[in-house]
Amino acid sequence: MSVRTATASAAVAALLGGCVLLPATQAQAAGPKDGPVVFAHRGASAYAPENTLAAVDAADRMGIDWVENDVQLTKDGVLVVVHDTTLGRTTDAEQVFPGRAPWAVKDFTAAEIARLDAGSWFGAGYAGARVPTLTQYLHRVERNRQKLLLEIKSPETYPGIERETLRILREEGWLDRGHVKRRLIVQSFGAESVKAVHAQRPDVVTGFLGTPAVADLPSYAAFTDQINPSYTTIGADYVAAVQKLKGPHGKPLQVNTWTVNDAANAAKVAGFGVDGIITNNPDVVRDATR
Repeated sequence: MSVRTATASAAVAALLGGCVLLPATQAQAAGPKDGPVVFAHRGASAYAPENTLAAVDAADRMGIDWVENDVQLTKDGVLVVVHDTTLGRTTDAEQVFPGRAPWAVKDFTAAEIARLDAGSWFGAGYAGARVPTLTQYLHRVERNRQKLLLEIKSPETYPGIERETLRILREEGWLDRGHVKRRLIVQSFGAESVKAVHAQRPDVVTGFLGTPAVADLPSYAAFTDQINPSYTTIGADYVAAVQKLKGPHGKPLQVNTWTVNDAANAAKVAGFGVDGIITNNPDVVRDATR
C-alpha cells in the first residue's frame, strides 16, 4: 500500500466511524515493506523554487505526502523557511539591499525578507514567490493535508531556535496528538539541537542528519528516532546496524537517506533497506522504488 493509499484508507475508516490509531513512531513513515517513504526535499524542488509554497504544492500535485524544509531565525526572531544561511542564491537580496553583504538571514528582519523575490532565480513563471515564514508554511502543508520533515538549520547560529520552533508548532496545532503521531519529524545536523528538541518535547519524533560511526550509534539512540545520512556514506550493513537499535520511543531506529535524485540510486538504496528517501525528484524516486 502506498502512503497516499494509506491516507485514503484512513479517510474511509473515519467515514465509517472507525478510529485509526497509529504508534508514536508512525510519523517516521510506514516502513520499507511498501518501498521507502518518499520525502520531497525542500518541497518538490526540482520542479519549483525550493522551500517556497509553490514547491509544497508541486509535491502535493504529485501525491507526495511528506515535504522537507529548513528553518532559520530572522534578526527580529521570526522563523523563516530557507536553506542557505545567506540569501543571495535563492532571492534577489543583493539587488534589493545592496551593500549588506554577506546577506545573512540573521541580519535581516522578517519584513525585509518578505520583500524578496524567491522565485525568479528558478524561472520567470515563479517571479514574486516569497520566502515563507514557518507559520505560512505550516498553513499550506495543513491545507494540503501533507506531513512535515522539519530541519532546524545551523542551530549554532540561532541560540534558542529549538524552543521557538516548538512554540510555533504548538501555536499552529502541530504538537497535538494527531500531528505528533503521524505528521511531524524534527531533524538537524546538530546533535545538541536534536537533544534539545527531545528534552523539551519527548513525544516528538526526531532525526539526526549524518552518519555516526556504528560504535557511536547507541549514544544517539538515547535521543533520536532516526539516523538520516547521505546516501553516498551508507550500505546495507550500516542500515542494518542502525535498525537493530531502539530509539527513545522503544521502536527500531529508522534511516531516511538524502539526497537521491535518480532512479538507479533510488533502487540501490531501497535495496539497502532504508526506510525513506529524501529527494528533489519525488516522482522519479517513487516510481523507481514501487
